[in-house]
Amino acid sequence: MRTWLLGLALASVGTAAMAADGASAQTAGGADGVATPSDPAAAPVAAAAPAGDLTRARVFGNPDLSGPQPRAVRLSPDGALLTSLRNRADEKERFDLWAVDTATGQERMLVDSKSVGSGAELSEAEKMQRERARIAGSKGIVAYDWAPDGKSILVPLDGDLYIATLDGKVRRLTDTPGGQLNPVISPKGGFVSYVRDQNLVVQPLAGGGARAVTKGGGGTVHFGEAEFVAQEEMDRRTGYWWSPDERYVAVERFDEAPVRIFTRASIGATGTKVYDQRYPAAGTPNALVDLYVMKPDGSGQVKVDLGTNPDIYLARVDWTPDGTMLLVQRQSRDQKLLEMLRVDPATGKSTILFTEKSGVKSWLNLSDAYRVLKDGSLIWRSERSGYGHLYRFAAGRWTQLTKGDWVVTGLVGVDQAKGRLFFTGNKDDVLEQQLYSVDIAKPNAITKLTESGWWNSASMDGAGTRFIVSRSNPSQPTQVYLADATGKRISWINENAVKEGHPYHPYAASHQQTKFGTLKAKDGTTLYYEMITPPIEPGKKYPVFFQHYGGPGTGQQVTRGWQGPLPQYLVDQGWIFFQIDNRGSYNRGKKFEDAIYHAMGTVEVEDQLAGAEYLKTLPFVEPSKIATYGWSYGGYMSLKMLEKTPGVYAAAVSGAPVTDWQLYDTHYTERYLGDPKTDPASYATSAAVEDAALIKDPLLLIHGMADDNVFLDNSTKVAAKMQSTATPFEMMFYPGYTHRVAGPGISEHVWGTILNFLDRTVKDKPVPGEGTSLPGTK
Repeated sequence: MRTWLLGLALASVGTAAMAADGASAQTAGGADGVATPSDPAAAPVAAAAPAGDLTRARVFGNPDLSGPQPRAVRLSPDGALLTSLRNRADEKERFDLWAVDTATGQERMLVDSKSVGSGAELSEAEKMQRERARIAGSKGIVAYDWAPDGKSILVPLDGDLYIATLDGKVRRLTDTPGGQLNPVISPKGGFVSYVRDQNLVVQPLAGGGARAVTKGGGGTVHFGEAEFVAQEEMDRRTGYWWSPDERYVAVERFDEAPVRIFTRASIGATGTKVYDQRYPAAGTPNALVDLYVMKPDGSGQVKVDLGTNPDIYLARVDWTPDGTMLLVQRQSRDQKLLEMLRVDPATGKSTILFTEKSGVKSWLNLSDAYRVLKDGSLIWRSERSGYGHLYRFAAGRWTQLTKGDWVVTGLVGVDQAKGRLFFTGNKDDVLEQQLYSVDIAKPNAITKLTESGWWNSASMDGAGTRFIVSRSNPSQPTQVYLADATGKRISWINENAVKEGHPYHPYAASHQQTKFGTLKAKDGTTLYYEMITPPIEPGKKYPVFFQHYGGPGTGQQVTRGWQGPLPQYLVDQGWIFFQIDNRGSYNRGKKFEDAIYHAMGTVEVEDQLAGAEYLKTLPFVEPSKIATYGWSYGGYMSLKMLEKTPGVYAAAVSGAPVTDWQLYDTHYTERYLGDPKTDPASYATSAAVEDAALIKDPLLLIHGMADDNVFLDNSTKVAAKMQSTATPFEMMFYPGYTHRVAGPGISEHVWGTILNFLDRTVKDKPVPGEGTSLPGTK
């Protein structure tokens, strides 16, 4: 369960090529909720800014108010071109492929998705892959792959594959029903490979026939794909891996036959489709996973020895730089043990290179922050110290390269010639993500390469010489620039300055500052919050839109980053926007995260309550008008908060909630709650169904009626319980929509529904004892 926030562009949805957050105001330090100089309660009254005229239609309309948002920004192999996927001004969810000459700055569209594409409907398999990758709403070109010689680009579009050359020509590579999954160009440029009809297919890039190199795919058996939980929870998108020299390809085979079948009704506006979906719910069997190594023509297949226990997770697969060994990360079902296997590709024989073990009341988080070096050593991120840090593993010995009460969030690149690593982390401010460097020969001598006051993310060329840096802060939408290895900006890729001509410029005058502060949890832990208020009028009290997510395993929500125009629209409507990161969430170290172990629905509720109690002490907050909203895990939290703390929140919106964790998938749920067969108590206390009848405050329940991730059953179970006990609530279900209920028209309707509900039940409701409603704003 990675974060879904229904249109709120928050920190958790940033990517390496498009940062989604950044920085601005000074952090407050109120240890017990008492106002400090940077606390909003003690801040000077803001001068009234000219009222913006943001509307819901404009917030979700075209062009994107955050400005152009390039994706998948990459340098060509020779560095002459910088390519990206760019969304259209008149259709912000459709992307085309563009290129910029790095010498002249001249830009041009390489592939127009409308003129080249067929407009064909995607296969169900590709739709589900996009749902897992959180790009279900994107149209046109969503990915591409450079050929190693820099002369052509593989472009998947509308279910088929195209080869684009730098002269603007595009040739169609495939034209088959059913579509192609996971297409890539092999490392030396000899082949295009993809999955078709559940088998791996290899085709010479220079021309020639396509050949299925695996046999037997079909029914419940898949080759070259990642199984459901790998895509949804493990951030592993593919099921095959080329060796660098193209001598071999490692291919996953999984069989879903043991996986429980859920009959899922996909209820649409014009009819209902019924799917027998194999879904690995907590405590039930997973898919059976095997790994094979073969030559590019499918010959010489050997099965990799993954051990005698079939009930494991194939977490990561990588080749050593010389292609002589395969490295496989094997994770135990309970996610307390991770073993790095060294595999001989000629025989499939494996040996354990090293292991990672979790604490007793903890688990191991998977990471992509590792790199095999040419000298045979390995850079590896581990949380063994209690915080995620970088280590070097060489000749059986570990050297810690970074340390401290802060977190390395990603490994960006390596300059192997100089022995220098580049990484992101929150060393200087927990609310910021900065880019740093450290020399392998000088552990913990860390240099910061990006500017304070921003949330940064980055990618780097293979030689470790240039970065593509994305950054934003609460008043500046995402900017992207090219930088050298010292962090110095060479040129803008997307300056995106909010000036005349920028879509957000007409509304910038009424943009309100984001303020940050700290509170103490019940156990004394420091919690960070953020708040955006309207211009405060003396003596006036305001309602609060209290957003939460609260779940483990995702990025933090409270960051110094751009959040998009929606929070500003809420503030324009007279709401105070507020959110807090509770214990259990990510980027604060293992102890902070482990508080949620076998205890979902406890510490998160306590910490959100601390936020609500703090809000009620502020002189400009109307304490009887704090409304709360969340989606996915946040939707679950909305229910638990009403059930466990009645009367605290004036109303709650629960979007696509998990209400019974036995309905959710194995890899996510068992990580935190264990096996329901051996620890049924954790599942019973964490569920939100039985106590739904205790809800006395107004509730709006929202769900997509074709949700294949958090099944609609989760909401209907709560609805049935409340109906059977005559407990009032409201609901809005969306035909044809999955876990993402968003897009042209729909986003506006969703938020219209939410705000109409909250206006009636909170904002415009008379304050107890006053008999008058809060004066409305535009």
